[in-house]
Amino acid sequence: MTEVSFGKAYPLGSSCDETGVNFALFSANAEKVELCLFNSTGTKEIKRYPIEVNDNNIWHIHIKGLKAGQVYGYRVYGPYKPSEGKRFNPHKLLLDPYAKKLEGKLIWHKALFAYDVNSPEKDLSFSTLDSAPYVPKSVVVEDTFDWENDRHPEIPDSQVVIYETHIGGYTKLHPKVLDSQRGKFLGMTSKSVINYLNWLGVTSVELLPVFAFFGNKDGMYIDNYWGYETLSYFIPEPKYMQHNDIDEFKQMVKTLHANGKEVILDVVYNHTIEGNQLGPTLCYRGIDNESYYTLQKENKRFYYDSTGCGASFNLQNPYVLTLVMDSLRYWVETMHVDGFRLDLATSLSRVREKFTQDSGFLIAARQDEILRRVKMIAEPWDATADGYRIGAYPPKWREWNDRYRDVIRRFWCGHDKQIGEFASRISGSSDIFGYSNRDIYSSINFITSHDGFNLRDLVSYNAKHNMVNGENNRDGNDANWSWNSGAEGMTQSADIHKLRLLRLRAMLATLLISFGTPMLVAGDEFGNTQFGNNNPYCQDNVLTWIVWEAINSEDRNLARFVKKLIAMRKKMPVFKRTKFFTGEKYEKFERHTIKDLMWLKENGKELENSDWYDERRKSLACFAYAENCSYICIFNADEEAKQWELPEFCRRAVVKVALSSADTDACREYEINNKEKLSVPAWSVTILEITKPEK
Repeated sequence: MTEVSFGKAYPLGSSCDETGVNFALFSANAEKVELCLFNSTGTKEIKRYPIEVNDNNIWHIHIKGLKAGQVYGYRVYGPYKPSEGKRFNPHKLLLDPYAKKLEGKLIWHKALFAYDVNSPEKDLSFSTLDSAPYVPKSVVVEDTFDWENDRHPEIPDSQVVIYETHIGGYTKLHPKVLDSQRGKFLGMTSKSVINYLNWLGVTSVELLPVFAFFGNKDGMYIDNYWGYETLSYFIPEPKYMQHNDIDEFKQMVKTLHANGKEVILDVVYNHTIEGNQLGPTLCYRGIDNESYYTLQKENKRFYYDSTGCGASFNLQNPYVLTLVMDSLRYWVETMHVDGFRLDLATSLSRVREKFTQDSGFLIAARQDEILRRVKMIAEPWDATADGYRIGAYPPKWREWNDRYRDVIRRFWCGHDKQIGEFASRISGSSDIFGYSNRDIYSSINFITSHDGFNLRDLVSYNAKHNMVNGENNRDGNDANWSWNSGAEGMTQSADIHKLRLLRLRAMLATLLISFGTPMLVAGDEFGNTQFGNNNPYCQDNVLTWIVWEAINSEDRNLARFVKKLIAMRKKMPVFKRTKFFTGEKYEKFERHTIKDLMWLKENGKELENSDWYDERRKSLACFAYAENCSYICIFNADEEAKQWELPEFCRRAVVKVALSSADTDACREYEINNKEKLSVPAWSVTILEITKPEK
């Protein structure tokens, strides 16, 4: 019986059966493919097999006797004609796009490049250096993890509070996490970390990219701490694993699920670590450059780039689209994640370089029985002039709402002319998302994210301070809508410190009392700082790590305030609604006619048209009706306290101050005399619960 047989075209990648391992690789333009087997450490090639079958662009082979743990790679032959878009170079050992595990490290060396880096012709030249010693190899795996009774938490939209964090930075300095697990997937399973997440009340942990990306590039490139340069779409980042065991990721998910927490992954399918024509050849470029990347029509040497990162991944190719869809399903079915935030989602949704809801990707995601069940979040823009597509995604999709971010920042800076858009954003942004039966949770409301100032810096810096990034402070956004409250950076002024804390607490309250889906950045709940750096993508150090032992009593009190806000949001009946407000009228309060949503001014009456055009108005109140318990939320971004009358229809109701952001005792609740004026402090949010008296 022969060792080698033709095997089968699917599934793609490597797959074990009772007799050996099947290998299947897509390449539409290759002329020859070789499978290279290595020893267990990937340091020595032990056998090479030509793959002789090309079945409808799938090259496949079956080798008897191989088992899980086998280390391998590919060499792909074909023309090297960059001007025609062909960049085959068999001297480069290539990663299997469907590999589930890696062996070895990526060592940044000139052999990684298909061209001679010292040649004046650059990528038009040809390199004969063998890259095998410098690249990680693919590993055959078999899934044997015991999930026991693990289930997706399936948190209802009305309860979701997203917590964006970074696997490395969150536990790197955590004093109660084992040294060997700090900055790792297993660090998130620490009892101390889990107890804190449970105490805080967040429901969904959104992880910055965890697909293999090999951030540190040995001095040739700047560090890629965030992870937005994907190498593999199926493999967890090796540096986040303690023992290079992919089951560690599964254990993290299993532990978070057992504590009622969803796991959402920030995923990058729009470009890869290979970059533009001057980038390395590690996988896709060497397998089939013309298929995997979108090339410029006028000169195929160069790439169409809607990402700002070198070359757009070509989801218009059905095989490439299949790769992305298979990857998404893998992370749900095999790794049990609960949703995805898609980086630069507009780039994925283009047909002939134009965004459309009828793109192959959006149609495929809409009809997929697995992906229909999980949370899908779009970053609704890319790097092109026409890439900003907020509100353009289909029903069921959630979208990052940067218009919410910007107006909340401006309002709490005290800017003029903000209340109209402020009102639209905190009530769910129906002007953006209120179509095609989309629901009120379509907007991902955020004030900060990994990209930009964190919340403490937003109230402490007027300008970015990114010199340590090595780009002479040119990187990062200049339009931060921040205000340092009177002094740049650290200060000894008690008055400035007090003002910063007031504004910080007011923004947290605004975020968690707004309609839509709130997203909180890890560390903002206790005032973490990045010292004015608004683009720390390359800072894998104490600048971006959370320094848990530096948290003081004031910080802990702030965290208690956020815990209170989250708990309040979850229990408020008004947040159980799924539809946008319409202005529908009810006769509910002692024969008073009210609306489902009303905007009030200081005298307790509704804002009139002229009030909306008052450029200097810095305060307003929102009344939101629910059957059992309505609320009034008063926002005062003025420098002075305001005296506020309750509306006439509340005069016989029971009114309780559920929270004042200016009150440092976050747990204090008390009833008020609803016939007297209420003093609302400057730079504060006051939340009132309104219940009708029993008859």
